[in-house]
Amino acid sequence: MPYQPIENHGIIGNMRTAALVGLNGSIDWLCFPRFDSPSVFAAILDDKKGGYFKIAPIGDEIVHKQLYWPGTNVLITRFLTSDGVGEITDYMPVGERAKRDGYSLVRRINVVRGTMKFHIECRPAFNYARDAHETVLSSEGAVFHSPELSLCLTASIPLERDANGVHAEVTLGEGQTTRFVLSEIAAGANCGFALPEDESVELFKDTVVFWTRWLSQCTYRGRWREMVERSALALKLLTYEPTGAIVAAPTCSLPEGIGGERNWDYRYTWIRDAAFTVYGLLRVGFTEEAGKFMDWIEARCHELEPDGHLQIMYGIDGRHILTEQTLDHLDGYRGSRPVRIGNGAYNQLQLDIYGELMDAVYLSNKYRTPVSYELWQELRRIVNWVCDNWQRKDDGVWEVRGGQQHFVYSKLMTWVAVDRALRLADKRSFPADRERWSLVRDQIYDQIMANGWDAKREIFVQHFGSDALDAANLMMPLVFFVSPTEPRMLKTLDATCQPPQRGGLVSNSLVYRYNVEHTADGLKGEEGTFNICTFWLVEALTRAGQTDRNRLVDARLMYERMLGYANHLGLYAEETGPRGEALGNFPQAFTHLALISAAYNLDRVLGGLIHEHERRRRSWALQGMELLVSQERSGRTGFGAAGRWPHHGNPLAWA
Repeated sequence: MPYQPIENHGIIGNMRTAALVGLNGSIDWLCFPRFDSPSVFAAILDDKKGGYFKIAPIGDEIVHKQLYWPGTNVLITRFLTSDGVGEITDYMPVGERAKRDGYSLVRRINVVRGTMKFHIECRPAFNYARDAHETVLSSEGAVFHSPELSLCLTASIPLERDANGVHAEVTLGEGQTTRFVLSEIAAGANCGFALPEDESVELFKDTVVFWTRWLSQCTYRGRWREMVERSALALKLLTYEPTGAIVAAPTCSLPEGIGGERNWDYRYTWIRDAAFTVYGLLRVGFTEEAGKFMDWIEARCHELEPDGHLQIMYGIDGRHILTEQTLDHLDGYRGSRPVRIGNGAYNQLQLDIYGELMDAVYLSNKYRTPVSYELWQELRRIVNWVCDNWQRKDDGVWEVRGGQQHFVYSKLMTWVAVDRALRLADKRSFPADRERWSLVRDQIYDQIMANGWDAKREIFVQHFGSDALDAANLMMPLVFFVSPTEPRMLKTLDATCQPPQRGGLVSNSLVYRYNVEHTADGLKGEEGTFNICTFWLVEALTRAGQTDRNRLVDARLMYERMLGYANHLGLYAEETGPRGEALGNFPQAFTHLALISAAYNLDRVLGGLIHEHERRRRSWALQGMELLVSQERSGRTGFGAAGRWPHHGNPLAWA
């Protein structure tokens, strides 16, 4: 089965795990029962050995479409043929009925028009295709027994066994349906009864109601509302409900460059996600999710290392050890090797995480729940550790493997850590070493301005001693380190907006995180533009655009162009390639968080300008009326010889 483009997939899930469903009707990725569990289907990492569950019509010249049931994460894959129109409805049941009955994944075939013949293949490959399994048929379907996991596939049609799983064919006429349900069962158990049609309808309704009720909490009413809501729905799918953690992405080892080695496991939760997650979700009304994620963060703060520092990432259940290993038996997506599981970056030193942590805590205290004294005790330890260690080199936000540096973004976020701690201490009258913290905050600021600024290029650089740009520095005005109109920031913006061949990072409104030819990141190959960096640039331009209309115009155009790089369902991977293709793990939480934040701030500024435009229009009109009345009373006309308003130009110019 040939590889589908990464962007040809939709996602379904139940806040415990998620599956990718291709336009061709194939489930190409599913880890079970959790995001970080070994895979059951992994054809997206090896189209021959990885395993898949495919449903597709038999015939030629098939047109493929996908859409979500409105306001939900229920996915419809539609096939248009000369014989008819058929659909697959894919979802992971949620709600009380799903919890009670243990249904994990439902696939329903329905013929809308005509008569169509479908071919079905379910070929699991347990434990990243490392474990063999036994297939046992029954009158209700099939059971797949592996050493660590047993799954039952119930079906309303007979199945046939083959070497790797089961297959079947079915012909359906207009209005006819058939169903497949995948569920976990105990080792050695038999397959249960197939899901009756009436119960299938109720399960579908329960799932639709769950998602529409959840989305109704969204308070965003601005421009690009559909994209914001789809991003929120995607983020909810990436939430691990038992703990509130959010995975960076539900996949691992999807390449940042086809055939390259930049392939990482993102099925974990990074501390730096905190600020962006809390900010993004709070802005659009999802306070419960922001709160649960903060609870997860608080739990990590009570698990500090003996010297008071945090790891950069943890497992979704809070585990600390995320040992990286390669799966040499898998070919990787379109030959992109190695295939990695685990993430060796978990024990890197990345100083920026403390700024993101403290910003998240500050926001949570402001908009959700006041910080407890017990938590403050741990936060004090963290801030004191930052004060002791901020001058160290680190591995940086991009987790480079080319050696530690004094990364400017890392220094920036240590400044944020101390700044937010001081603000929180003053706001809550918490005990703190204010004198030392204030001194350190000022020292960090001076260091960035002295060593993070290249006077020759007139830019903030990637690290001390470098003359290279880094898109992460676009965060400076977003975290209130500098004003959006600070001259140094504006010069950095201007330089960043240049194309790479002129020393910048922008290609047709898409932003590279850095220039791989000018950054020793310890890795071979190229990569695409980073979607989160594009949205960061939109926000930086938006804030600068409050006083410079041209930059605001640029911000809106860039945002609109970026929306055009979403896939057919409004989903993004980590990166966008040179041909507009999705690269990296998919879908990417960071990207969708940044999309929400950029939409919120851009819409707010645009709305403010409209209000100001209307205020000025009314002011001019009022002045004009007052002038007319005055001149009428004095017997003079309101216009000069040239037909213009005598003093202030046209009072209706803002109309």
